[in-house]
Amino acid sequence: MARLLLVHHTPSPSMHSMFEAARSGAADPAITGVEVVTRAALAATVSDVLQADGYLLGSPANLGYISGALKHFFDQIYYPCLEETVGRRYGLYLHGNNDTTGAELAVDKITTGLRWRRAQAPVTVVGEPSRSDLDACRELGAALAAGLTLG
Repeated sequence: MARLLLVHHTPSPSMHSMFEAARSGAADPAITGVEVVTRAALAATVSDVLQADGYLLGSPANLGYISGALKHFFDQIYYPCLEETVGRRYGLYLHGNNDTTGAELAVDKITTGLRWRRAQAPVTVVGEPSRSDLDACRELGAALAAGLTLG
């Protein structure tokens, strides 16, 4: 069975809504053969990353960058996972009050170093998430999970 690791930092109601939508898409009962494991960014471990086949990452954009919690996650797993996770797929959702560009760029740089492959365009939301934003998060989770079953 494939395993999707959802690593998130969810400090606000907006991030919580996006997290719930992404998780619900990934755990859609129509998608079989995928176990969805969720971990707060500060609690996710090297073992979690090594045991997963793909990753769904969620972070607020704080002062033009990813949250300190997601940065801590990457700092902890980077070297231990550098060779063992090459080519694995990931997805990303971000929320910002003003802008998400810097946070998206940061994740792009880190995942390029890890040699992970972006499964599809990130979901980026500025301001209060709309119904279509939450639908996009749900679709991101579902697409990433379904993609893991295809190999």
